[in-house]
Amino acid sequence: MVNRRGLALGTAAVAASAAALAAAATVATDPHRRARVSRSARVWRLSARRGADWTAHQVRRVGASDERRAELDAGFAIRTAEDAARELGQMKGALMKIGQLLGFILEGLPEEAQRALATLQADAPPMAPSLAADVVRQELGDDPERIFRRWEPEPVAAASVGQVHRAVLRDGRAVAVKVQYPGVDTAILADLDNAEVLYGLFSAFALKGLDVRALVDELRVRMGDELDYRIEAANQTEFVERYRDHPFIAVPAVIEACSTQRVLTTDWVEGRPWADFLSTADRAARQRAGEIIFRFAQGSVHRLGVFNGDPHPGNYRFLPDGRIAFLDFGLVKRWTPGEWERLVPCLDAILEVDPDRLLGAMEDVDFLPPGHGLEAQAVFDYVSLPYRPYLTERFAFSREFVADTVQRIADVRGPHAEVVARLNLPASFVILDRVVWGVSALLGKLEAEGPWRGILDEYRAGGAPCTPLGEEDAAWRAR
Repeated sequence: MVNRRGLALGTAAVAASAAALAAAATVATDPHRRARVSRSARVWRLSARRGADWTAHQVRRVGASDERRAELDAGFAIRTAEDAARELGQMKGALMKIGQLLGFILEGLPEEAQRALATLQADAPPMAPSLAADVVRQELGDDPERIFRRWEPEPVAAASVGQVHRAVLRDGRAVAVKVQYPGVDTAILADLDNAEVLYGLFSAFALKGLDVRALVDELRVRMGDELDYRIEAANQTEFVERYRDHPFIAVPAVIEACSTQRVLTTDWVEGRPWADFLSTADRAARQRAGEIIFRFAQGSVHRLGVFNGDPHPGNYRFLPDGRIAFLDFGLVKRWTPGEWERLVPCLDAILEVDPDRLLGAMEDVDFLPPGHGLEAQAVFDYVSLPYRPYLTERFAFSREFVADTVQRIADVRGPHAEVVARLNLPASFVILDRVVWGVSALLGKLEAEGPWRGILDEYRAGGAPCTPLGEEDAAWRAR
């Protein structure tokens, strides 16, 4: 099955690449369509290269020893990661964001491949200062130097949808001004059209068991929201209100007078970024940070019914007083009526180690199709893999745990092959799954240890606080 998929990927990519290039000739007079076709062609060419390499890779594996196959597989993963990083790092928009997601959760890849994809977590190439000033002028009605007391034309960060400039308001307040890239809306629409191809590309070597259709459907809606900073401003303001005066969670306030569809101004946060914190923090600081990140995610999912779907390392700032500031609320998932209630029975059955109950719950929510013929224990053994930290009193996350879990989940020819072949991923679960994997990867990098099941029970079942941070959170809520 995997070989056929790889061959199909290569054949389809070559044909589509030719089609995309031919189409470019017909839209030469339309700059928006030309940009969209150009981005499409780059993705198809990337897919074609990887598909051709996949085919050659499979030929080389035939008759090779197990040791040689492992060596060939590692080489293929490294080449694919490096190729994807080169292409996606130059493409602002949804493809870069998807590449960032894959880059920090795929702990099962060889170290060289991880390093290649890790470049997507770094700043993207920024736009020229004059372009950023043009956007501010169009959105806020004047030059940035006249709107703000001080405006720094060089960005302090550049990401997939916009870049951030430091500025000072007329009243002396330091702020961060996020300016959307001109034309990024066209780029993202093109990217979303190609998202399924990109996931197919990565599934050829890392996510073999996933059905990408639900991913595309949900991400099309969520990432589309990121184009309107007014939506992000409303999301962020909601989190500001929900976590106002919290003892260890901080969310910078939105400056509404300087925020529009393509410009978002918030309080400036003076804190250490992820890489700096990870390289300098002692064990106690890393433990505290891990628990805060976990509590923010679980509290938002279980108590608020709305949560940040982008647990990317760049979206955290570690403050001198031990708090963590959470940034970037463009990709937010909000439970619709009854949506979370449909998923809860699956989680309950996993945490209560009840395979029969889990099987029925997964059938009810369309994780499994009618007549699948799977044994309840086989389904439980596979589905519970990412939830092992919550089936014991204490658990120490590690990069090895995340790598092992990713590898076992992605192994379509391993002991869970029958379950993988029949399992589906409902659209309502896509963003939550992104958060589960993303937070687990972060906790693994922090080597965070704690009573995660007890903390989870605080949020899902109103359990008593089981850590000092839990007691602080409970006291804050009581106030």
